[in-house]
Amino acid sequence: MRPLLLGVLGCSLVLSVQSFYSASDDVVELTPSNFNREVIQSDSLWLIEFYAPWCGHCQNLTPDWKKAATALKGIVKIGAVDADQHKSLGGQYGVRGFPTIKVFGANKNKPEEYQGGRSSQAIVDGAMNALRALVKDRLSGKSGSSGYNKQQSGGGSKKDVVELTDDNFDKMVLEGDDVWMVEFFAPWCGHCKNLEPEWAAAAAAVREQTKGKVRLGAVDATVHQAVSSRYGIRGFPTIKIFRKGEEPEDYQGGRSRGDIIERALDMFSENAPAPELLEILNEDILKKTCEDSQLCIIAVLPHILDTGAAGRNGYLEVMMKMSEKYKKKMWGWLWTEAGAQMELESSLGIGGFGYPAMAAINTRKMKFALLRGSFSETGIHEFLRELSVGRGSTATFGGGSMPKIYSVEAWDGKDGQLPVEEDYDLSDVHLDDDFDKDEL
Repeated sequence: MRPLLLGVLGCSLVLSVQSFYSASDDVVELTPSNFNREVIQSDSLWLIEFYAPWCGHCQNLTPDWKKAATALKGIVKIGAVDADQHKSLGGQYGVRGFPTIKVFGANKNKPEEYQGGRSSQAIVDGAMNALRALVKDRLSGKSGSSGYNKQQSGGGSKKDVVELTDDNFDKMVLEGDDVWMVEFFAPWCGHCKNLEPEWAAAAAAVREQTKGKVRLGAVDATVHQAVSSRYGIRGFPTIKIFRKGEEPEDYQGGRSRGDIIERALDMFSENAPAPELLEILNEDILKKTCEDSQLCIIAVLPHILDTGAAGRNGYLEVMMKMSEKYKKKMWGWLWTEAGAQMELESSLGIGGFGYPAMAAINTRKMKFALLRGSFSETGIHEFLRELSVGRGSTATFGGGSMPKIYSVEAWDGKDGQLPVEEDYDLSDVHLDDDFDKDEL
């Protein structure tokens, strides 16, 4: 439906994108071409909204975002990124849904998630709280630097790029389990000098966002000619991708930090295992899984007596297939048995829809959405696809907070058993002499 809509309403869509924020607004429109200059190299505190023009929640946020920008003018910078158009910039900062608001404070390479409300007053309050924290850190003697070397164009330092040589290349790159992006350069090469700050900035972000599973290295091909010759390096800079046990692949993407980071994160997702599907056994499991993820997918499965082990494993298999399909989102995946967490079911309003049921929860915003379609690969895919593009109906948790979670025993993987009824010995029971046996 959406491609057709884009084709028919292409002109009006462009106009709506342009009307989100204009030059007369106090919101700074940010793009890959000005983001480094405006944000990363700035000493100012920034609140930045990553939005998509088709996102209804983004459209609702726009007037409050403009109002907050005017109120904070000269105090805190307010920016906006069309992350649908500039996917590399959104990917660089792990944006998975819209709108996402991030606070770029002392460490510009590690922005924090904005956790406040979406009204103009709440945004202003959140910005001032962040500003007070920044000033307090500076008063206490903390450097307040952004964790990057400004001589490296504000994006990282050379120490984040692994120096590779003829001596260490095989051990580090070929024999290791990590995925590598390796730049072969020459010190006198102008294009290499232009790439250097982008490569350093990308290295810092990739190391952090992939937990070191994707690494960026550099080989001075004029010095380490053995390894450079082995891979047929003829021009500079040349970038190659190395995966363990596979032939190296030529990197064909763009040379900006955003392009490099986006490719690295794609490779990380491709090689990462699907997230673990966990049973909700206690509050800690729910809290850790949901707090570490933007969305938490929770299924409430029928009681084991209703399905048996085979039926339950069938439902769990569907969930595992969908967690694999959506593993790039890095969502959390949980399940519980009907009746085991009644307060959770009540908060989500699940009881009225029968079992199995499913909800997607954003614990930061205390919002959730319910699966209305079938509990199948097709039904769940449609449900999650709508959520991932900012559509779908959401509601607020009853009570505005997470419900009580009870500690329960883990499912043993077996069929359920009915409780054993006690046998009663009636031999000692004497009927009343007046009891008329003919009434039996």
